[in-house]
Amino acid sequence: MSNLLSQLKAVTTVVVDSGDLTAIEQFRPVDATTNPSLLLNASQLDFAKPMLKAAVSYAKAKATTTAAQLELACDKFAVDVGTAISKLVPGRVSTEVDARLSFDTAATVAKALQLVALYQENGVSTERILIKIASTWEGIQAARQLEQQGIQCNLTLLFHMAQARACAEAGVYLISPFVGRILDWYKASTGQDYSSETDPGVVSVREIYRFYKQHGFKTVVMGASFRNTGEVLALAGCDRLTISPALLAELDQMQGELTVHLKDNGASSAAPAQLSQSQFRWALNEDAMATEKLAEGIRKFAIDQRKLEQRIQQAF
Repeated sequence: MSNLLSQLKAVTTVVVDSGDLTAIEQFRPVDATTNPSLLLNASQLDFAKPMLKAAVSYAKAKATTTAAQLELACDKFAVDVGTAISKLVPGRVSTEVDARLSFDTAATVAKALQLVALYQENGVSTERILIKIASTWEGIQAARQLEQQGIQCNLTLLFHMAQARACAEAGVYLISPFVGRILDWYKASTGQDYSSETDPGVVSVREIYRFYKQHGFKTVVMGASFRNTGEVLALAGCDRLTISPALLAELDQMQGELTVHLKDNGASSAAPAQLSQSQFRWALNEDAMATEKLAEGIRKFAIDQRKLEQRIQQAF
C-alpha cells in the first residue's frame, strides 16, 4: 500500500506552501504558494541572496526615488523567487499583493498588474501565476476586475462563508480558507481540544466546498494553514490543499488507507442572490472569529512585509 501522501495526491491537487526551493523540489507539488512571511524566510536562504542583490540593482535602474526603488525591489524579489519556483512545478505559483493595500481596490489592481508585468519580463506567462489577495470586500472587488482582464487570483485570509460566497460571485479562480487559524481561535476561545471531525476549520472548509459544488460555482477550494496531518486528511478530496513541507514529510511517512471525505456530486440547486456589500460586512461583523483572524492576518503579513523591506534595504 502506498503512503498517505501518494494516496492524497490521487484525489486532491497537492500544493506546497513554501518559498524554499529545496522543499519544493523534494515533494514535487503541482502548484506552490508564497506570502510575505514565506518570502521573509526565503530571503535568508542561500539561493535567494543573489536574488536580493539582483532585485536591488534592478530597482535602482528602473525607479528614481528611494521609496519607489524599495517597493520595486520587493516586488522584483517576490517575482524572482516565484519564477525560480515556476521552474520546479508544472502548475501555478501564487504571489501576494502587499497586505497594506487590502482595503484599496484600485491600488490592489495596480500592484497586481505590476507583478504580472515583472513575471512577463522573466518569461513567465499569466497562465502560470495567481495573484494572491486578502479576502476583504475591497480585495474581492479588485479580484473581480483582474479576473475580467484574464488575470486569475487566489483569495487568501478567508475564514467565513460570506467571504467564500463573495469570491465565487466575483468569479474568483481560487480561494484559500485558513483551516489552522480557525482552529487556533476556537482553542484559545473555548479551551477545548478538537478531533479532526469536529475541528472548526475543517468543518468550515467542508461547508464551503459543498456550497460551491451544490450551486455550481467553479471557484477552486484550496484548504490552507494546516496545524496537523489530521486536518489535511480530513479534507481529502478537496479541490486543492496547500501544505507545509513539514506536514508533507509526515504524510510521506504515514501508511494506511486514505478516506476521501469530499466529492463533487454536481450542482443540485441554483445559486442564491448575490451578497451585497452591507450583507457581507454584517456577516463578518457577526462572527468574532472571522473578524479577528482577518484583521490579525493582514497585520501579520504587513509586519513581515516591512521586515522584508528592511532586509532588502540593507542590500542598497
